[in-house]
Amino acid sequence: ELTMTAPQNSPEIGREITAAGYRTNVHDHGADNAKSDVAVMMIHGSGPGVTAWANWRLVIPELAKNRRVLAPDMLGFGYTERPEDNTYNRERWVKHAVGVMDELGLEQVDLVGNSFGGGLALALAIEHPQRVRRLVLMGSVGVSFPITKGLDEVWGYEPSIENMRRLMDVFAYNKNLLTDELAEMRYQASVRPGFQESFAAMFPAPRQRWVDNLASPEEDIRKLPHETLILHGREDEVIPLEASYKLAELIDRAQLHVFGRCGHWTQIEHAGRFARLVNDFLHEADQAAGGK
Repeated sequence: ELTMTAPQNSPEIGREITAAGYRTNVHDHGADNAKSDVAVMMIHGSGPGVTAWANWRLVIPELAKNRRVLAPDMLGFGYTERPEDNTYNRERWVKHAVGVMDELGLEQVDLVGNSFGGGLALALAIEHPQRVRRLVLMGSVGVSFPITKGLDEVWGYEPSIENMRRLMDVFAYNKNLLTDELAEMRYQASVRPGFQESFAAMFPAPRQRWVDNLASPEEDIRKLPHETLILHGREDEVIPLEASYKLAELIDRAQLHVFGRCGHWTQIEHAGRFARLVNDFLHEADQAAGGK
């Protein structure tokens, strides 16, 4: 019962649904004042101790002013159930994401994916093109690249306050964000019951194969019909900027926005700009659909 291990009244707990057969923790905001018929679904990254809320907390309130925003903890992460066989791969995660949409009765969503979540968003759009209206990829995997030292460290994390501190350093360009309190908070998150067990099972060494497992075939990416917004931090040490250049080259209807003085945490280091860019991008689609 993972939700029982959460601190009381934790903002990391949303509502519980069953998606693809698994108890799933999902944040559901903005439905009451949604001016758009299409909800946004946001898929988090794969850092240790990550939850949807930890990833998206700064941008959910902004996006939820005009649209319904959904952010699930993906299978094996956060306060969503862990599969008994402790087996994880792109196919299983994509099935889980589609399960969230099905359970909530969403025919189509605007899909936002961060890093690992970008690889899943890309794969979902390729497999189920009609289920996605617009695509946003942020510091995303999805094409193969030689694994970075940063990503190898993220996926190889062994719990300690020192290791978490070092990872924070890899994630953020702005070192002022990296307080002892943040490192302590993220460390505590990484050692909650069940968290490290599933995390350790996801990306065991050698880790290049997980970059490749999360990648989609280039010919499939080329066929994507979706308007796509690609975002990346210039100083990203986890996912190389070249990955987003490659995606921008492959996806016909792509636009690429690179943030200077920004690491892997675009949605945290440049939260206001991130939310405005995404809102504008999705608003275009709303207008094209009938200008509500």
